[in-house]
Amino acid sequence: MNMIRTRKITGDLSWVGGCDRRLALFENIFPIPRGVSYNSYLLLDEKTVLFDSVDQSVTRAFLENIASVLDGRALDYIVVNHMEPDHCSALQELFVRYPAAVVVGNAKTFGMIEQFYHALPEDRRLLVKEGDTLCSGRHQLKFFTAPMVHWPEVMVCFDETDGILFSADAFGSFGAMAGNLFADELAIEQEWLPDMRRYYSNIVGKYGAQVQALFKKLAGLSIRTICPLHGPIWRTEREIAWLLEKYTRWSTYEPEEKTVLIASASVYGNTEAAAGRLAMELADRGVKNIAMYDLSATHFSYLISEMFRCSHLVLSSPTYNGKVFPLMQHLLDDMRELNVQNRTVALIENGSWAPMSGKLMAAALASMKNMTVLDPCITLKSSMKQEQEEQIAALAEQIAAQLQ
Repeated sequence: MNMIRTRKITGDLSWVGGCDRRLALFENIFPIPRGVSYNSYLLLDEKTVLFDSVDQSVTRAFLENIASVLDGRALDYIVVNHMEPDHCSALQELFVRYPAAVVVGNAKTFGMIEQFYHALPEDRRLLVKEGDTLCSGRHQLKFFTAPMVHWPEVMVCFDETDGILFSADAFGSFGAMAGNLFADELAIEQEWLPDMRRYYSNIVGKYGAQVQALFKKLAGLSIRTICPLHGPIWRTEREIAWLLEKYTRWSTYEPEEKTVLIASASVYGNTEAAAGRLAMELADRGVKNIAMYDLSATHFSYLISEMFRCSHLVLSSPTYNGKVFPLMQHLLDDMRELNVQNRTVALIENGSWAPMSGKLMAAALASMKNMTVLDPCITLKSSMKQEQEEQIAALAEQIAAQLQ
């Protein structure tokens, strides 16, 4: 069966990747209701160059794509920018089908190839270091290491001839493609930004300093196209500038919007009722784009993504067995692990006999960077009374004043 699905990026560069719309969980943890793309690119120069591989789920179509674009030519080089299995599962098959192809990678790349598969003979390796170049004919390819964006072996490749950055997992997104590969063909802000933000904040978000270090290496390059390993390809000056502005904000932990995320956990609905009342009070004071989620019904990755968007957070939790409600504790742990910082946080606690969750949430926040906790914590004992209604109104006034 012919499964060929390719598209030209430039006159001699083609997309040869694949999309998976059936996968439920990315990395077996993050929900991806819109699926995911696995991008790979094939350059037809005097020497042919394949940039990265794909996940095993789309390997059959991937191999047919490559054969179609090569059209009988040999494959000379396989550049491995990232050795994570969703980008290297087809490598073993490529080694067999193209036995003369030389693999281009750094020292850590080849160590990981040996871990996942087996050691390559020396004549099939081209070891590159920071700033090294490879000439494929018309194209001059330059390599930059990008450790911990988001694995230690990651590198990016810049085509100096056409200004194309092959960016590995940087600038990626959840979401499968549907023919329209380019950002300027898509409703990016309306449909793709939430998946881009959730991908960044949960996959790369911990490594903001490393992203900034990569930006410094790339400064001064005339980047005209960005080809990531997931999601849309970026080829216009306007879209690339927009993308870099988002990545700058995310990697420096600056919020996109002055607005509020309310993350609520509730056993019988009373704690959530207080959080909902706060949302109404905020809206009455002109606060827009408020996000409110029930932790029991929402995967944590969506909460982390909203934390990268919003300047102010409200954590609302009952006390449970003398501790923070387990799902709120999970969220707090993820916030710390994923480096959430530079946010202002308000707390709502509940406890029928010994409210403790506020104190414990504040202690968890104290272990994070530059988190400002507003006083006082609003304390409910079983349900909201007039006194708490007045406190909630005062809290809404305080937050709204900071957002103006």
